[in-house]
Amino acid sequence: MVSVESLVPWIGGALVIGGIAVLASRRGELIRRWLIWAGAVPVVVALFWWGGPGTALLASVAGIVAAIELGILLGLRREDVVVLGVALVGVVGTSWLEPDLVLHALGAGALLVVAPPLLQGDADEGLRRISGGLLGLAWLAPLAGLVTLGGTALALFVAVSVADIVAFFAGPRLGGPRLSPLSPAKRWSGLLVGAAAGIAVLALLGALTWPTAIAVAVGAPAGDLLESLVKRGVRAKDSGTMMAGAGGLLDRIDSTLLALATVLLLS
Repeated sequence: MVSVESLVPWIGGALVIGGIAVLASRRGELIRRWLIWAGAVPVVVALFWWGGPGTALLASVAGIVAAIELGILLGLRREDVVVLGVALVGVVGTSWLEPDLVLHALGAGALLVVAPPLLQGDADEGLRRISGGLLGLAWLAPLAGLVTLGGTALALFVAVSVADIVAFFAGPRLGGPRLSPLSPAKRWSGLLVGAAAGIAVLALLGALTWPTAIAVAVGAPAGDLLESLVKRGVRAKDSGTMMAGAGGLLDRIDSTLLALATVLLLS
């Protein structure tokens, strides 16, 4: 497993280089995003450095915020969002304190998510509410991987972020077939170049294994497309507004979620 300490110089250097690059670009959107990262990354690294308690706290807070954003997107009721948040915190807490019981926690969380519509006898909206809640549990539960993977999860996040940025700039310039109707701006050329850059970052950080490579090359792009599918389905541009000019938390971690899920499934 990669140590957090070994990642700090690389992450700090990437922030500095990224800041110089976005300032040189003079693009307001990119500068706003970099400022958000400049404030958030030190906090995230500090929580990873803390170990199990820190990553459990980080995953729980991220899960609750993402559950709120998803609930708003899907039009879930308040009680649906509350039980989803409780289920996610339960899965994260179990992965920290009793990792052998994570599957039990997932099962209990699924039952909890199903309970409100059933107890309320909601025949009109119950199926949609249950489907949305179970989607949220399956989609966001991989945040528990922050606890179990530790520094490897942080290295994976860095690699996925680099792959996303490289794909964003390379795709339009290289051209070629579009990746998916769900995301018309993305192209296969950008995905391939981005995946290569992300895998190179994994190697540089000492986190390259075949599960992490597949996570960056396949899981991360799939996560981005999954969120695009959800947002297009509800006619939304962003998952939220908590990050001024950069959308919501789900917009920032969509790729990482399925990357984490890929590593957890393949490890």
